[in-house]
Amino acid sequence: MKLLSRTLLDELAAKAASSPRARAHHNIHATAADPVQRFLVVACGDSYFRPHRHRTRSELAVIVRGRVDVLTFDERGRVTARYGVGDGTDSMGYETSQGAWHTVVPGAGGGAFLEIKEGPYDPATAAEFAPWAPAEGHASVPKFLEWLRGAQPGDTPPA
Repeated sequence: MKLLSRTLLDELAAKAASSPRARAHHNIHATAADPVQRFLVVACGDSYFRPHRHRTRSELAVIVRGRVDVLTFDERGRVTARYGVGDGTDSMGYETSQGAWHTVVPGAGGGAFLEIKEGPYDPATAAEFAPWAPAEGHASVPKFLEWLRGAQPGDTPPA
């Protein structure tokens, strides 16, 4: 039996606060070879998840603390939809379909979610990052993240 405590979320939040990526995760599955990948992710409000897609797998996430906005995009980076999930919304989770460009934008207070994906995990094929979005750590990330915070369907990424 594995129990996932609220204390674990607090510990992950502390790790996220001191992480350069402003997030931390905890694997529930035993190895990258497991057929189902399950993990908790805690993200601070300024964490940047580069828009990406999973060509052969869907992704399911259930918000366990806070709020996130999930944005979907077309091939050129135009926002196709924006969904509020978690505290203050009617939704508690989301599932992205195979091949859908998406990102998660944590609310100001951050968010925590349980994510489930088909395994095994292969870093070479796990995600394809959007060419129209800056890589993590790039100098343009703060400006891009600010754009994501307000982007609405029909908006295109800044040049």
